[in-house]
Amino acid sequence: MASSRKGDAQEKAFTREMVPDHTKTTGDLKNFVDSGKVKATLPTSLDSSHQSKLDKLKAASGKDFSSDFKSDQVSAHKEAVSLFERYAKGGDNSELKDWAARTLPTLKHHLEMAQELGSAPSVGQSR
Repeated sequence: MASSRKGDAQEKAFTREMVPDHTKTTGDLKNFVDSGKVKATLPTSLDSSHQSKLDKLKAASGKDFSSDFKSDQVSAHKEAVSLFERYAKGGDNSELKDWAARTLPTLKHHLEMAQELGSAPSVGQSR
């Protein structure tokens, strides 16, 4: 896949840490839905906004790729942190509420890492 050749070492380190965490989160949510603990229909494809961002990243290179990648990751993780914070405080499903609270530290860590892209060589390393 062409996108695997994109990104600098810092972006690749960020992705190596983020992908397994997101895969676990997706699996957790799928299990909630499959078990009937959460009533939802899982999407089968990206919505047009996210597909457009992905297409833009696929076409970008160099500094344009890095700038777009960082911007997209910071924005997406800010939205995720906000959503999970709100649900952890006021959600109506106790199991999902607890899960959101347990997942929040990882999302906050991803946001910090995304904000450091392009400026800190220590992304992906423990502090």
